[in-house]
Amino acid sequence: MGKPASNRGSRRARVKPAPSGDALFAVYPAPVKAKLLALRRLIFDTAKTTEGVGALQETSKWGQPSYLAVETGSGSTVRIDQVKPAANQVAVYFHCQTNLVETFRELYPELSYSGNRAIVLDVAGKLPEAALRHCVALALTYHLRRKPDRGT
Repeated sequence: MGKPASNRGSRRARVKPAPSGDALFAVYPAPVKAKLLALRRLIFDTAKTTEGVGALQETSKWGQPSYLAVETGSGSTVRIDQVKPAANQVAVYFHCQTNLVETFRELYPELSYSGNRAIVLDVAGKLPEAALRHCVALALTYHLRRKPDRGT
């Protein structure tokens, strides 16, 4: 029987874990970082006060800070990022195959949107907190509203 293969000299790719927490925001310029951190706080605060959401997991999807209700599976992922290449805008992204942004447009026509996937905000502007909290709560409970009625 031959010798077991050695891992020494192996060219296996090293998997680098996705950054989370504050490391997700280290790459942004200071004003963008400040606005994204404010959005991050708003998302976590909204999750804490929204029935059925549970704890959020912060991760990176498509290189963007992302928030998932993994404990309950209650909602759709919410992502935040700088709008590329606009250095003066950030966005809150939602799954484009939901009706979330369509609903937000009806409820909050005063907000700026990008297609059916994002709410766009100016870095220097004030956050429309009440509207954003409601939109984030709707996203984080999206699956709760989509479950079929079981006749109970």
